[in-house]
Amino acid sequence: MARPDTFSKKILVLFPGALGDFICFLPALDALARDREVDLLARSEYADLVPPRIRTRSLERYEISRLFVAGADQEERLERFFGSYSSVYSWMGSGRRDFVSRLETLCERRLRIFPFRPEDSRVPVVDYFLSCLGVERPRELSPCIPVRAEASAWIEDYWRRSGLQGRKVLVLTPGSGASEKNWPRELFREVAEWWKREFTGESVIIFGPVEEERGQGGRHWEDMRVVGGLDLAKLAALIRRCDLYLGNDSGVTHLASALGVATVALFGPTDPLEWAPYGNRTTVITQNIECSPCSTQVMKNCPHRKCLTTLSAAHVMARVEKFLAKTQQNGALLDNRGCRD
Repeated sequence: MARPDTFSKKILVLFPGALGDFICFLPALDALARDREVDLLARSEYADLVPPRIRTRSLERYEISRLFVAGADQEERLERFFGSYSSVYSWMGSGRRDFVSRLETLCERRLRIFPFRPEDSRVPVVDYFLSCLGVERPRELSPCIPVRAEASAWIEDYWRRSGLQGRKVLVLTPGSGASEKNWPRELFREVAEWWKREFTGESVIIFGPVEEERGQGGRHWEDMRVVGGLDLAKLAALIRRCDLYLGNDSGVTHLASALGVATVALFGPTDPLEWAPYGNRTTVITQNIECSPCSTQVMKNCPHRKCLTTLSAAHVMARVEKFLAKTQQNGALLDNRGCRD
């Protein structure tokens, strides 16, 4: 079996999560990359969110898919691939005995494999990923999310074309990966109208691929600025430029918080203790009704969705005003236009 260079510090990281998971994983990834070269196998689009020293490629590749096939641990190609790393960290496949056995054979004692989710569902996900490495959560989590030159040029052009210079801009994301987590869209509209009245501000509505697949990208928003089809670099650039972000429990909301933007996250059926975004300019609004948080099965079959439908726009607007006043009073206007190392 091929063995890694004794002096090599190159490590391999396998991470299968969606965007929200990945943002929660970024502090742990930063810790791994502090003094080592890292190859990350995840969703290839995550390359837009990590520094150049972390080489990001797709998890969907031959060497990974073969780990689910008998005899793969005897293949010379896989021996060479995994043998080139001094350490391999995986948050993938821990529940598949065959997968783990083949990976252990290929990596020998260089493998550290972890469950994708903590056993205790009340542990914040970001804390769990850090704990896998024996790292305690620091007082401030500020992963370095780079500014891509192309995205920076794009957002300057978009701001100019849209007449947003000098305006207070609110970014809204009314969607998420699960429609059951979404605050009613008409209430998002009420907040946008209030923002225009109270702050002479402008709103930008962001829709992702899920909303576009459901045909919700343009409906009900004809008279507002709607942006869709953005790659993660442009999405990050757009959010960085806004004065306030408001969204559901979603990957984009986690991204806004990690970027250091003033972020208001609306939670209904999911647990803020586990999933609250970790940025220090973030506030979570939830009704805390008796049946929330709930399991995914209950969420999918809930007949009333009171945790979100009874959350009024007036309540959210009042909380936003208090949050903005507190943010300004504390002087917490961090530089949200670049890396926050």
